[in-house]
Amino acid sequence: MGDGRAPRFAALGGLSGFVAVAAGAFGAHALRGRIAPDMVAVFETGARYQMYHALALLFLSWACTQWPHRSLRAAGWLFVAGTVFFSGSLYLLVLTGATWWGAVTPIGGVLLLAGWLALAVGAWRR
Repeated sequence: MGDGRAPRFAALGGLSGFVAVAAGAFGAHALRGRIAPDMVAVFETGARYQMYHALALLFLSWACTQWPHRSLRAAGWLFVAGTVFFSGSLYLLVLTGATWWGAVTPIGGVLLLAGWLALAVGAWRR
């Protein structure tokens, strides 16, 4: 029993965790003192949420082997897309100064929320 997507979600979770740690280090060391403290906090929020969802992807890689359900697969892809939109828009907002990236962030937030809901549905229906 299992799902062929499980290793893919583990790989994406590992890669996302790597990027989250790198972004957090970059924010803590390269950005401090160069940009306003509130913008450093925005960047750190992106890194923190990326790490949360990297860990969620690792959990999903396991969950898909135990409870193969399409809702769990959907949750994984929603977490990936949500991370790109949410964390990516925050990183770009800080690095480019283009405030319109802030309008993209809620789209990522909705995708992340949908991912958590899909995870709950998939676990319930297992």
